[in-house]
Amino acid sequence: MQRKAYVPGVAALLVALLAGCTGGSGDGGSTDDSNPGDAGTASAAAQPGKYRTLPEPCSAVSHDTLDAMLPGIKQITDEEQRDKAYQGEATLTYDTDRKVGCRWKVQSTAATDHLLVDFERVVSYDNSVSDDTQAQELFAQKETAADLPEPTPSGSGTPGDATTSADPGSDDGADPSTSASSSPSSSSPSVPPADLQPRVLSGLGDEAFLDDALSGSSSTAQQRTVTVAFRTSNVMVTIQYEEQPASVGVVPDSKEMQDRARKLAAQLADTLGS
Repeated sequence: MQRKAYVPGVAALLVALLAGCTGGSGDGGSTDDSNPGDAGTASAAAQPGKYRTLPEPCSAVSHDTLDAMLPGIKQITDEEQRDKAYQGEATLTYDTDRKVGCRWKVQSTAATDHLLVDFERVVSYDNSVSDDTQAQELFAQKETAADLPEPTPSGSGTPGDATTSADPGSDDGADPSTSASSSPSSSSPSVPPADLQPRVLSGLGDEAFLDDALSGSSSTAQQRTVTVAFRTSNVMVTIQYEEQPASVGVVPDSKEMQDRARKLAAQLADTLGS
């Protein structure tokens, strides 16, 4: 009786398997390092931003600051209503880790004041671009959109400091822009003196700017809107401060509003830095 040739077939299979194993181990183990550049790419990945969370915006502004910026609060006699005015109203947001804000609106016998504080945390989804770099690009776009005028020379102050432009004794609430009518560019009260014009600010965060706009006409109540925006690392902060007098012909004081908005901005910058 003839035997079936099982053994030679099994032997051939073992030889083939051994040959394959020998060939795989003789190539220097290159199959374990198929992407040698990955380690270098990972080590060169951009760093995340400094901030991972945002402040609670409606608690970020002190009562003393709100009293100064919104004088009508202290005129509210009902304690419950006054507390509600201090609390403000949170702005609509879908991600409190990325964008939060709070707004206040208070009416006094002299004017109606609005205040908006907005925080935005920038996150880059490109591994080659850091959160700070992305925030810097977005802030540059924001500044470009503000369309700030070219700086103009001033004899008494610097473009970065609004506090040096006005007479320290002129504290009567009048718009300092009306005293600059001798300048061709200041023939209208909507054009403030050089040191109060919209401009880039120094000494506030990593970069900052201020905008100041007056809307309406002499026959209507004119509303002034002062905006201070600054960036600290990967967080952008925007303060929008508006005032509309109750009486026609009264112009909100540019210097006073700018000083208040800048003081608040400095406080918020210190809060982020701590």
